[in-house]
Parts: sequence; structure tokens; C-alpha cells
Amino acid sequence: MNRIPPRSGTAFRLAAGQRLEVIDPMGVQVSDLLAFNADDVREVISAGRTFDYAETIYLTAGHSLYSNRSRPLLEIVADTVGRHDFLLTPCSIDTFRHFYPDRPEHRGCFGNLAEALAPFGITPDMIPAAFNCFMNVPVDGETGKLRVLPPISRAGDSITFRACVDVIIGMTACSAYDSNGGSFKPIDWRVFD
Repeated sequence: MNRIPPRSGTAFRLAAGQRLEVIDPMGVQVSDLLAFNADDVREVISAGRTFDYAETIYLTAGHSLYSNRSRPLLEIVADTVGRHDFLLTPCSIDTFRHFYPDRPEHRGCFGNLAEALAPFGITPDMIPAAFNCFMNVPVDGETGKLRVLPPISRAGDSITFRACVDVIIGMTACSAYDSNGGSFKPIDWRVFD
């Protein structure tokens, strides 16, 4: 078992066919997740393509995360929560300035992902909207208004992905106050065949 400390990130390779389990060990904690094709990092998960092919914004077991080239990079094979977000971009120092002007600034998930992914040749401008594991973003059906509420995940809840191709994974333990119900906790993860 591996642990991402609160408000930090990591990156690693995941081979085709391997599974990645992302675990919320204490509950009410978001993990931003990115996947890039390991053979060509210009191919990356795409919220737009994924929503188009899934025909829903509520992604769970049985759905795939598609790339900007319309290929599945990850398949969700298990999910104990059923509520995640693929609408919002990783929080950043600008997010903190915009939403939390009276709180200390933090580089956020964007900064953590940029640092973790740099050794793989992935630059900040290549970071798209992340698949936000456990993030609770209800959408008003009439107005389209988004709200960020605390995750419904409880201690030990998880989501498991199967790599469809060799990928580079970037992951965080999210740094934004609203995303995590005002607190910051670690995220656990493990890879298995």
C-alpha cells in the first residue's frame, strides 16, 4: 500500500492490464487523477470525449475514461462510492486566490501534479481537467449551477481502474478546502495485476 500525504501528489507508470485501486482511508477526501499514454504523453484523458461516449457525467464501474484521441485509457472496474467529478480542473494557486482570498495560498493539485509529472516530460500546459475521485459536484438540472459539496466517501471507500494501455498516472490528495469538507487527509493507492 502506498500513501499520498495530505496536499501533495505523485506520479508513476501503470502497465496495460494492471489495476490501480485509489482508496480514501479516512473518508471525505478527494484525489485528482490524470492518465497519459506512456508511449505518447500528448494523448491524455479527456472529460469531453468521456462524457460524449458514456452519455453521462456520473461515471462509475463499467465506464471508461477516454483520451483526446477517442481511445479508452482507463476502465473503472469497481467503485464503492459512485460519485466522482470530471468537470472541474485541478485546484491551483489561482483557485486559492479566487475562492479562498482570506486563507493561505497553496499551489494546489495543479502544482502538485506538475511537479510529480515533470520527470515524465509532462509540462504544466499539458495538464487537463482531472478525474476527481470521490469529489461531490452536483449540477442543478435547471440552471446548470455547480456546487462543490463534501465527498460522500467514507473511510475505506475506493475506486479501481484497469489500464487499457501503458499509462503515466498522476494523483493527488486534494488541497482545496471545499472539495474535502474543510479538512485535508491522505489518499492510499495500490497497483495489482
